[in-house]
Amino acid sequence: MTKNSKIKSNFSRREALRLMSLGGVACFAAPNLFGKPAFAQTAAKAPAGRVVVGMSQEPTVFNPLMPHIEVDDAVHFSLFDALFRIDTKGVVQPNLAMEVPSQKNGGISADGLNWRIRLRNDVKWHDGQPFTAEDVKFTLELIVNPKFRAWRTGGHALVRDITIVSPTELTWRMEQPFAPYLSFLTETFMVPKHHFDKEADPNTAAFNKAPVGTGAFKWSQRVPGDRLELVANTDYFGDGPYMKQIVFKYIPDMTVLYTQFRSGDIDLTDQAFITADHYEEARKLPQRVVTPVAGGSVESIYLNLEKPQFKELAVRQALYAAIDRKSIIDTIYYGVPEATETFMPRKSYYYNPGLPKHEFNLDRARKLLDDAGWVPGADGIRAKNGVRLAFNNSTTAGDNLREQVQQFLQQTFREIGVEMTISNLPAAVMFGDFWLKSQFDTAISGVTHLIAADPDATNRLASTSTVAKGGKGSNVGQYANPEVDALLKQGVQTFDPEARRAIYFRIQEIVRQDLPFLPLFGATYLIGKKDRLQGWEPNSATRVASWHAASWRWKT
Repeated sequence: MTKNSKIKSNFSRREALRLMSLGGVACFAAPNLFGKPAFAQTAAKAPAGRVVVGMSQEPTVFNPLMPHIEVDDAVHFSLFDALFRIDTKGVVQPNLAMEVPSQKNGGISADGLNWRIRLRNDVKWHDGQPFTAEDVKFTLELIVNPKFRAWRTGGHALVRDITIVSPTELTWRMEQPFAPYLSFLTETFMVPKHHFDKEADPNTAAFNKAPVGTGAFKWSQRVPGDRLELVANTDYFGDGPYMKQIVFKYIPDMTVLYTQFRSGDIDLTDQAFITADHYEEARKLPQRVVTPVAGGSVESIYLNLEKPQFKELAVRQALYAAIDRKSIIDTIYYGVPEATETFMPRKSYYYNPGLPKHEFNLDRARKLLDDAGWVPGADGIRAKNGVRLAFNNSTTAGDNLREQVQQFLQQTFREIGVEMTISNLPAAVMFGDFWLKSQFDTAISGVTHLIAADPDATNRLASTSTVAKGGKGSNVGQYANPEVDALLKQGVQTFDPEARRAIYFRIQEIVRQDLPFLPLFGATYLIGKKDRLQGWEPNSATRVASWHAASWRWKT
């Protein structure tokens, strides 16, 4: 494969547009289970074997309702269940619920305000206690508890008057219509009320270090800095588990991770998958399968907009013009990913293809800075009003491709009078408070802006979603634009897909103009596994490869 060649995802554009077009709308849901029931009652009688999942970042957050990153989700999806899940076709399916509520089946009122949820009656927590409507009520109320460090409150904050009808049924009222809420609930994992009843502070509960869920696997042990082990839940109500044990192995060096996949020590790669520089070799390895999967994540340079260096649009425009993105994609990433101008995944029905195209132009970058009054000093670095155009750039230590990108950018930025210092950190530090509380200058990261298939990006773009300013969410760049805020509010109250499309097209236009982050490319995940591992399927509507480990089994 040449450096400029492209690979094809096994995910067709037509199918992608179909599944994304109605994300979050009630008619997008389906009351049936997966083709081969993924959440039906066909539990394996005798789980056997183990799967070792290789990860370049270490899972550290085990309460799924608290701020966390994608790598933690790989564990959450195995330990916990949600009311609903999204299948590989992008269709919402029942999980802990008996059916997906809709206006057609009476589960959601015609105005979208009143919801009724019917639950399964055969679900138990890992400690043997029954799962009931009380747990759902507790979970939804905990998320919006002002004393709790919640990951996402969007949508949940609109829920009112949660009423327990019976142990297997509850109702609530929405303060206003909220189109994405069904999708949000597919990634809202339920937690056990009885594990928090005697805790003074849910943020420090014992549960957070030894979680109890209803999922196909149970907590076993964690060896910090090395691995995390889960064991089969033989009382699981759904399909599987077929595996006796899952081991999430932490290998911070991407090259070492790949070497262990090649040698057979790793059975499946997850977060951050096979790197592009190893793709040509990996796809030819015996007894291995490497699958390109179109992902929802966008690799970008995130700017902390509260830093004085980045407050001027001209600076952000100049930095973007000074990025030789084509060379980064073709040379460093071997042509695997695809350039993008937006946070919206290219597969999405809401993707705006008409945005201005990036142009690498150092002369334009210099002129932008000259015109804005950024003057080179004796050392060649520009300054204005006592502020040097200098900053740190951080990413995960050991990610060799991102480190090459940093070195490339460092040299190019220097040519326009900008000083970038590389300052990388271990993943657990990088994506802890340093990231979540906006303590960085700039950072390179792959970020998923959407929740499941819905186009709402409030969690990443709303001014109220900045933790560093007292908000709840993941707006780590501290972006604030009143028009975007207003459009985001309008978007979540609009159910018609075409009307929503116009709203999110406009949001993308504004964000592209503002450049709160500098997009590099949309992710194509190269997921590697042993060919004997069956039951694994790619799912572009989730953030992790380990989205449904219950179905994994070894071919005999």
